[in-house]
Amino acid sequence: MRKIGIKEIEDISVGAALLGTGGGGDPYIGKLMAIQAIEEFGEVTLLNVDEVPEDALVVPSSMMGAPTVMLEKPPGGEEAIEAFKKLENYLGKKIYGTFPIEAGGVNSMLPFALAARLGLPVIDADGMGRAFPELQMVTFYLDDIPATPGVFADERGNTLLLSTIDNVWTERIARSATVQMGGSTMVAMYSMTGKQLKNSGIPNILDLEENIGKTIRLAKENNQNPITELLRLVDGFQLFSGKVADIHRKTETGFARGTATFEGLNDDKGKTLQVHFQNEHLLAQSDGRTLCSTPDLIAVLDIETGLPITTEGIRYGARCVVIGIPCNPKWRTEKGIKTVGPRYFGYDLDYVPVEQLVINGVAK
Repeated sequence: MRKIGIKEIEDISVGAALLGTGGGGDPYIGKLMAIQAIEEFGEVTLLNVDEVPEDALVVPSSMMGAPTVMLEKPPGGEEAIEAFKKLENYLGKKIYGTFPIEAGGVNSMLPFALAARLGLPVIDADGMGRAFPELQMVTFYLDDIPATPGVFADERGNTLLLSTIDNVWTERIARSATVQMGGSTMVAMYSMTGKQLKNSGIPNILDLEENIGKTIRLAKENNQNPITELLRLVDGFQLFSGKVADIHRKTETGFARGTATFEGLNDDKGKTLQVHFQNEHLLAQSDGRTLCSTPDLIAVLDIETGLPITTEGIRYGARCVVIGIPCNPKWRTEKGIKTVGPRYFGYDLDYVPVEQLVINGVAK
């Protein structure tokens, strides 16, 4: 147990942007929301997952929708509170604590904003170890924990209480509703016990995000290469160094979809790289070779600062380093690959772990 204040939020937000693999919503907006709530209501208690009672009711707080929508319609604070209150009323039990549904972008920050307002602890665990675009793409789904009952709330005061036959249907219905509710909603779903979170969640993810932010910050302060230090921390690999030559991005069916093309620099001069995304980066290919694919993490970093760049933040001419990071082992199971592997997203290729691609000489 420890307290999280503004300094910790600053570091966590950087790590959230990196583990968000380009998606999860703009962490800057989430950071501002968390800082405002902490300034008004005080620091937030962060619990290790082992400190949570096994029979406690715990619920992640998150946002659903295309990250690009946040640029025009940032979330407020009341939607998340309304969603939690409606879910509590339906379940007839008080919620003990909250946690991020994914280690990505705004969804790593929102639990702190909500927890400060409601006086709840945040639990150091999540359901992905990264960010994914669809609701069933969580480790809880791999362990047959139902997504619903769940509550979706928008800024107009609309709320939707949803109960579905399975988590895939939750995604289908909720995505359609979210589009009608303006492209983004605040969500309270995947309610579970402390025991279930211990067994199914990915622990210590907020601690990792904070260490990522610290590593980048201290490297710059000590005149070290932040990308080198970062790769050492996360056991990652540099895939490509280049500048953005083209970016195609569109928002459709509730997702930000597109492709970023990079022209090689330094050792990669003369090569090109394409990074395909659906909210999150899903596939990196250079001249017909796959360098990294989902569920492994693909992140785009500023070549000078080492800071992560989101899919909506990629701009023509930006000089970047693209890195790959091995995913949590839970995603490398048969059900995990079926749920979030490249074929699920329509790419005609089998998943190969990024470290195996490195051994084969594809990446550096």
